[in-house]
Amino acid sequence: MEGIEQSQKLLQTFFLREASRQLSRITEMATQQNWSYEKYLEILLEEEWNKRQENKKARHLKQAGLPEGKTLAALDSKELSIALNRNLNQLLEGSFVEERQNILAFGLPGRGKTHYLCAVAREMIIRYGYRVRFIRVYKLVQELLEAKKNLELPDYLKKQSKYDLIVLDDIGYVKQSREEMEVFFTFLADCYEERSLLISSNQNFSQWGDIFQDKMITMAAIDRLVHHCIILEFDGESQRLKKKK
Repeated sequence: MEGIEQSQKLLQTFFLREASRQLSRITEMATQQNWSYEKYLEILLEEEWNKRQENKKARHLKQAGLPEGKTLAALDSKELSIALNRNLNQLLEGSFVEERQNILAFGLPGRGKTHYLCAVAREMIIRYGYRVRFIRVYKLVQELLEAKKNLELPDYLKKQSKYDLIVLDDIGYVKQSREEMEVFFTFLADCYEERSLLISSNQNFSQWGDIFQDKMITMAAIDRLVHHCIILEFDGESQRLKKKK
């Protein structure tokens, strides 16, 4: 027992806390099943690795800021079109993140765009450990303006680079001033081919001129977003109205 306790203390010293907690159990199993030293060490380190991955995913979920309740389990696939269900299965494989593809979800309010994107983003954390951030576009613009005002815009953009994908919600509700348009475009350009953007919008591309209020900037923004992207169309009746009825 003294040997086990001493080994546990040594493991804790090297910050292998889960290995320390599991040491007695793993040692007993190894003795009963006559494991080799190699297998014993492998199983012990696997316990440490699995716990660290679990903790990392829990930390990423907390930091993501995803709305409560907008999960894959709560997403009613019967309310989705055949195309949206097919795309959902493909997106859950996660390859779009590695390929830095953007996901653009278009549709009128209440059609489930935000829930769909948040469910995908949450699964990217749970299944693959990706780092995610959810933010509404108006708040992002406020943060960008504040960073620019304090001469900290490059630092702000650098901080966003730690995320593998960013969910930008409700782009259609923003009617930007010239300054707001410039910082938002700077953000989009900085993300181009560096990370995936999941964007919901209640306005299609033909109406984005009202958002950016500049034809050239609108074209440049759309060009970057659609270069590597998957476009999703949400139609039908408002889900909020259905629930109310």
